[in-house]
Order: sequence, then C-alpha cells, then structure tokens
Amino acid sequence: MKPTVVVYNSLYPEALDYINQSCHVDYFPGYKEKMPDFLKALKTADGIIGSGLRVDEELLEQAPNLKIVSNKSVGYDNLDIPLLKERGIQASNTPGVLDDTVADTIMALILSAARRVPELDQFVKSGEWSAQGFRDHQFGVDVHHKTLGIIGMGGIGSTLAKRARFGFDMNILYHNRSRNEQAEHTYDAVYCTMEELLRQSDFVCVMTPLTPQTKGMIGDAEFAGMKETAIFINASRGAVVDEQALIRALQAGQILGAGLDVFEQEPVSADNPLLALPNVVTLPHIGSATEETRKKMAMLAAENVVAGVTGQPLKTSIY
Repeated sequence: MKPTVVVYNSLYPEALDYINQSCHVDYFPGYKEKMPDFLKALKTADGIIGSGLRVDEELLEQAPNLKIVSNKSVGYDNLDIPLLKERGIQASNTPGVLDDTVADTIMALILSAARRVPELDQFVKSGEWSAQGFRDHQFGVDVHHKTLGIIGMGGIGSTLAKRARFGFDMNILYHNRSRNEQAEHTYDAVYCTMEELLRQSDFVCVMTPLTPQTKGMIGDAEFAGMKETAIFINASRGAVVDEQALIRALQAGQILGAGLDVFEQEPVSADNPLLALPNVVTLPHIGSATEETRKKMAMLAAENVVAGVTGQPLKTSIY
C-alpha cells in the first residue's frame, strides 16, 4: 500500500506528479487553517508538504502516523523543531536552490534604497520632473566601494557577498555564530563583532533565520549604533527586527533609509508607518519569487517528502 502525503498550498504539476508516482496524495491547493477535510486527511498522513503551516503539538495530535514534514521554503520557524525531534519525525527545507535568487532581491533592495528608485520613479510618472526639474536634494548615494555588513553569513549571505564584492567592489564585514573561512578567503570578508559591524557599515543586511535567540535582535540599541548615513536591509524574517524601533530610527533620522522584503505582520497593514516613509523601499516577501526558483524549491521539497515516507535519506534535512 502506498504511503499518504498531504499537500497543502498549491504545488507545481511536476512536483505533484513526482509525489504521485510513489504515494497517495491528498491535495489542498486552497488550504485554509483548520479545514475539516484537511484535518481528516492528517489522520492517515505519512508526510506533509507545503509552506507556512504551523506544525505544533495541536497539529501533531491530528497526525499520529506522520514521518516527515517537508517545508517548501528555506525558513522553518513554523515548525516546532524540539517537538518533532522528540517524536522522531523528520523535517526538511529547501536551502541552496534559492540562494542566487534571494541574493538578487537583496541587491535590488540595496540599489533601490540607495538610488531612491521607487521615489524617483513616482517623481517621473507624476509629471513632476518636467514641471520642476531634478534637484540636488533628490540625489541618492553610491553603492560601489562602500562597506556592506552582513549579519548571518550562511548560503544566502555568502552569495550576496559575492555580488557585492565582485560586482560593486564593496568591502564586506560579517557577524555570524561561527567564522566562515571560505567567505573570508574568497570575498575578503572580515569577521567582527555586531557592534563593530553596525558602526562601520554603510549598508547593514540581516540574513539570520528566525529563532527564539534572533527574535527582535535588531532594536533601538542596534539602530543607535549605526551610521546616520546607513541603509538597513531585511530580507530574512520580519520578527528578527523590532519594527517599532526601526520606525523610530527612520523618523528620527538615525539612519538614512531601509529596504524591506519582510515585516512583523504579513501582509503588512495599510496603516503601517513604514509605508508612508519615502526613504523605505517595500516588497511583499518576494525574495525567492521567480518561476524558475519556485519550481526548484517545489521539486526539492517533493523529493524530500517522498524520501521521508519511503525510508530513504533526505536530500536536505533540518537536523
């Protein structure tokens, strides 16, 4: 008898076909929290695959046969990892295949914030350029030969360092739980304390996963430690930043600007003060959102869930 895999959220046909070859599939492309049919399907599920579902004790009580949770994302803050380990349930994510695409997005945020691209795009489209010309106070700042501080030198951080170093001749500082000697050798990256990184960087990019230790790690003290000309970039998880502290820093002129792909609340509320600030570039959490990359993520997640329910080694395991 084939193992059963529950697929929540939509999945590319190629990935769905791959799972169907080895498993019985219960598919919920329009998943909403606590759908009765979904909860019923969990009772016979050997594996589940998707992104964003909170996998905690309440859900696991509904899935007594579960062997694997396959996250279709690199982040896994939706998973109760200690509980999954305790119950002997495997967990996987999709690192690596999205590094280049997310690094491209971060560079787009850096360039857009530094050169005020969204603001000046509106300036042109609104007809103000022809009416009043272009003034010195609308100038941006250079990116090339500046200092980029990367907090979290993992796969995406290293890929970003490559673009910054070889594409824009930037100096690279980084802070990480452990030294990344390959980044130091290849990109001349300099390991330093958080305080040194914040003090010296022209662009500060946080690239850490969301854990109890990293939640709110960038707050009032950290923004106060940055240059007044610094631009802050976040494309990891919104909750690693104290968003109110960021708003205070921007409104008070403690930092020059920000580029954000993530927020504490998503979708972001229409009355969020960040949306009213012209020196903030905002994106709707689209770091890995290209068709090519999302297909690769879906296939890797599919390969992991099939491996998990058939007793094979996972391609990418969280632990």
